[in-house]
Amino acid sequence: QVRLVESGGGLVQAGGSLRLSCVASGRTDSSNAIGWHRQAPGKQREFVAAINYSGYTNIADSVKGRFTISRDNAKNVVYLQMNNLKPEDTAVYYCNTDARLSLVAAGTGGSWGQGTQVTVSS
Repeated sequence: QVRLVESGGGLVQAGGSLRLSCVASGRTDSSNAIGWHRQAPGKQREFVAAINYSGYTNIADSVKGRFTISRDNAKNVVYLQMNNLKPEDTAVYYCNTDARLSLVAAGTGGSWGQGTQVTVSS
């Protein structure tokens, strides 16, 4: 079983930056894709970004140009760099992993972390 632990969330003012980290442990498979979803209060969970083993990325239109995703395969860590944050980015951010990029983006299976809260004040 894969265990994912997110960190790096917090409170930031609009226009600020945060970097989220997700560390994978247990029965990890570095060839898997890994990514991020978020869920704001009263809203459905939505896809944010994903990256495969080769470094190919898929970024949601809502954050494109502001968020970047990267991974360190040797350390089993994925990062989400969030710049120019907006109040609408406020949500719990979840890390998830699955066999392929499309599956990570779909967010219907795989393994999930417990989430980290990001709050952006106006």
